[in-house]
Amino acid sequence: MPALESVDVKFERNHVSFHANLLRLENAVVILFYEGPKKLGTVALAMPGIGEEKAGRSSVLVGGKYLMASRALAERAAGAFGKMAVLSINTAIEEGEALRIYAKLLEDLRKS
Repeated sequence: MPALESVDVKFERNHVSFHANLLRLENAVVILFYEGPKKLGTVALAMPGIGEEKAGRSSVLVGGKYLMASRALAERAAGAFGKMAVLSINTAIEEGEALRIYAKLLEDLRKS
């Protein structure tokens, strides 16, 4: 069985490092967004849209913070990769700012 490969990208602001880690599977992507040490946070699942519709269905599975950001980023990831996306956000910054920073990191992951 081949080893799982992951892609890591990072963004620094005011001496704080924001990280994104992507694990590609045959039918899905798993993405961890975090600052500091790797931790699981609010987890959302999204399915890609059908046909020309890019937006699919999404749901928060676990967590109580960053509900909108986790769903929005999971939906973007599912649309960008064309696969089911499981996504976690663990951060201490305000949700709107988290969405902007991690959306940039998601774009960096997509390009890698």
